[in-house]
Amino acid sequence: MAVARGIAEAMRAGSWIRRMFERGREMKARLGPDAVFDLSLGNPLLEPPPEFREALREIAAEAPAGRHRYMTNAGFLEVRAAVADHLARTGLMRTDADHVVMCCGAGGGLNIALKALLDPGDEVLVLAPYFVEYLYYISNHAGHPVVVQTDEAFLPDLAAIAAALTERTKVLLLNSPNNPTGRVYPASLLKALAALLEDHARRTGREVWVLSDEPYREMLHAGGTAPSMAMAYSRTLQIYSWSKSLSIPGERIGYVAVDPSAPGAAELFDGLVFATRILGFINAPGTMQRAAARLLAVPVDMGPYRAKRERVVAGLKAAGYDLVAPEAAFYVFPKAPGGDDVAFCERAMDEEQVLVVPGAGFGRPGHFRLAFCAEDRVIDEGLKRLAKMAGKMPARRQNG
Repeated sequence: MAVARGIAEAMRAGSWIRRMFERGREMKARLGPDAVFDLSLGNPLLEPPPEFREALREIAAEAPAGRHRYMTNAGFLEVRAAVADHLARTGLMRTDADHVVMCCGAGGGLNIALKALLDPGDEVLVLAPYFVEYLYYISNHAGHPVVVQTDEAFLPDLAAIAAALTERTKVLLLNSPNNPTGRVYPASLLKALAALLEDHARRTGREVWVLSDEPYREMLHAGGTAPSMAMAYSRTLQIYSWSKSLSIPGERIGYVAVDPSAPGAAELFDGLVFATRILGFINAPGTMQRAAARLLAVPVDMGPYRAKRERVVAGLKAAGYDLVAPEAAFYVFPKAPGGDDVAFCERAMDEEQVLVVPGAGFGRPGHFRLAFCAEDRVIDEGLKRLAKMAGKMPARRQNG
């Protein structure tokens, strides 16, 4: 076997999102692109704002020597200072340029953070439903994932988290606003979670670091910005990407920020920089760093996504689907009719040519994710076909 056993097994298990994407591509080639209604992939529909193109034009027109050579692994100092100043002005985090590392998107940021923090066998609490790649990121760095279910409204269950904490727990991975549910964790709940983690540290001597994954932070349907765990708990690494807010996921640019007041902050910053180098990222893309620094105050245009959200929530509810309306991002996570999410998604694909993703891939079976960052014709026809599916699924048989 050419491929390592662990990778071969992971490939077999696969990412449901990518699996549906590949099935959709095959179906589009066979049936025609207009005959398939793909609501599976969270790929931003909107183009980047005009300020993005203007920033690129300005950067391209500048021609100082050495602009495209190697830089410090943490990224350009002036960019890190701009990010730190922006976080201070917006009240999202207390940090400075010497505690910000520019990274290759949030995925790159999570990997350098886990590499810097984890010893083999350290436990990482992951709240379900979770972004599908989290478990792979943890295994990349020899950590042990411990999945903790959220409540019925997809909000953190403090009692369940408390029960899952052990002396081996090193990291809690948070994602708010959440993919796949679109839920936003309220500031009061984050403060209560911080108190829980502080109490755990006092009782066990084991400090838990929080990785707060925040790429949808400005994408609230009611406006404003989601609260950050970094303002409630100093041992938080705030991880951000401009992939969704600026509609540039292919450009791979983000940051990891550390609170200078956290114990061991300087050492952790050095660890993040070292991990950036040895994992082969070397540094975040230089041109994109400069562009991001010029776009920190550009607002996110949520109007189109807000209209799509209203259409999707109303359409699914009218068809009888049970769901929690998303507060942010461009996903909704309804219950699967009949309870068998995999069977439902496969039938929707085979019989109605609609692609949605089983909740099992996000650690929450019995649901499915619909991404509404799609063209209106795809959403509208997809909703019609999902309405047909609502009555087709038999109730899942219970054992015993």
